[in-house]
Amino acid sequence: MTQFDVAIIGAGLGGLTTGAILARSGRKVLVIEKSNSVGGAASSYKIGDLFVEGSLHETSDPHDPRDPKHGPLTRAGVLDAVKWIPSGAFYEVRGGPVGKSLMLLDDFPAARRTLTDRFPEARDGIVRLLGEMEQISVALGTLSTDPFAFRNPFEALTALRRLLPAMRDWNLSLSQKLDRTFGNNEAVKAALAANLSYYHDDPSSMWWVFFAFAQGSYLLSGGRYIQGGSQRLSSSLARVIMKSPGSSALLRRVVSAITTGREGRVNGLTHTTRDGGDPQSIEAKYVVGNAAPEILAALLPNNAARKLRQSYADRKHSISLFSLTLGLSKTPAEFGIKSYSTQLLPDWMKSLGDYAQGTSLMASEPGNRMPPLAIVNYAAIESGVPAPPYVLSVVGPDRLSNWSDLDQDEYRAKRSRWQDAIVAYLDGHYPGLADNVVASSFNTALSVRQYLGSPGGAVYGFAPNPPRSLLDILRRSPATAVPGLFIASAYTAFGGYTGVIQSAGTCADRILREG
Repeated sequence: MTQFDVAIIGAGLGGLTTGAILARSGRKVLVIEKSNSVGGAASSYKIGDLFVEGSLHETSDPHDPRDPKHGPLTRAGVLDAVKWIPSGAFYEVRGGPVGKSLMLLDDFPAARRTLTDRFPEARDGIVRLLGEMEQISVALGTLSTDPFAFRNPFEALTALRRLLPAMRDWNLSLSQKLDRTFGNNEAVKAALAANLSYYHDDPSSMWWVFFAFAQGSYLLSGGRYIQGGSQRLSSSLARVIMKSPGSSALLRRVVSAITTGREGRVNGLTHTTRDGGDPQSIEAKYVVGNAAPEILAALLPNNAARKLRQSYADRKHSISLFSLTLGLSKTPAEFGIKSYSTQLLPDWMKSLGDYAQGTSLMASEPGNRMPPLAIVNYAAIESGVPAPPYVLSVVGPDRLSNWSDLDQDEYRAKRSRWQDAIVAYLDGHYPGLADNVVASSFNTALSVRQYLGSPGGAVYGFAPNPPRSLLDILRRSPATAVPGLFIASAYTAFGGYTGVIQSAGTCADRILREG
């Protein structure tokens, strides 16, 4: 029986990052992936001439040593294997409570100036809130560089002291924090959190500290896009693994079982072809799942499966997203879309809290109400995305139940009606756009579930809800209740590119410490 130090289930961003770090540290790693290529959500591909970005629109700059991605990507050997292109600004927001266009730049001083100029009546609150966000993002960024942060006691103490503002409001939701700071000034709240669906869909159930850290990381280091698409990062990580002695990656293979020893510790797995043939077993000291706990539990013996499910029973899954990719015959700028990232808030949205209503809109037929939309114009920066056609990504909150109980023909027809409605809506804001759409691809929450296998089509792992206790925060670890089984994915802590890579780095560090 073939032996490896670590077997990794799934070649998504988390599994690949963990695998690359471990392989470069001398461990024999085997990555098993059911698809034809690596990357999972961190993929980009073409449908005809249309370039489709699987998930990445913008992330914070990993070259900043305070960024949680800096350490893991450096140790994986890929930090400089791709080009991280500046997005030019954080986002433009227009519509809804904000009204006329506002451009939020991606650094704290510029964001402070922009917001106080636009909302002078909220100046004190803006200065105070952004100050806390900066303190939180710097402190958590420093602490997230584990295992290095605590090797310098003074640096660790400084980071903990910076966390004091967060600890004061550690259990607040985003709504509670913004209400305390700005009262009923919904315009400034919406301006600060216009890109909410990149994290969650409801400010009343989103953890304030997570928002401060995630949003603050962009304002701390600036927004970046991987030139040429996220597939380049995934492929670079896979190459590191494949070039490491004793390590390998298998595509088009499905893990059918995780095996355990007498004491309940994992000791290997069995994998087959996608049709269930050619079963092969390997031994491994550790198994890492780039997947949801539910998916891994289904592969375990009964006792271990029950233990794993119980340890995550109180965690809720994140929202899903739809992603409409449009190929235009002319540059988006010719229709008025000049920013790289635009948050288009609907007119029916009168408060930030109304954002939560957008997730369920697609349960019905298209009507007068459109969800909040994030629009990404790859032609606005040196993205490396091939054109023409010029690519525009349109993203909004979604849930799997919006597409339930439909047969294949009904699903396709409804999806087509929603695509037509969204394009017509965009044309109302950017005249002439609809007549210049020459290619398209529309992925819904159902597409996410089918492609990634994520429960409910969740795109961010577990929802970033406020913790019930400080102990609940400490429980968020890549180590599971099953000895030898780890998780390196959005289900370790929080999702998104930064969260997944940070979790992957922590996972690798835990395995290296255990030996």
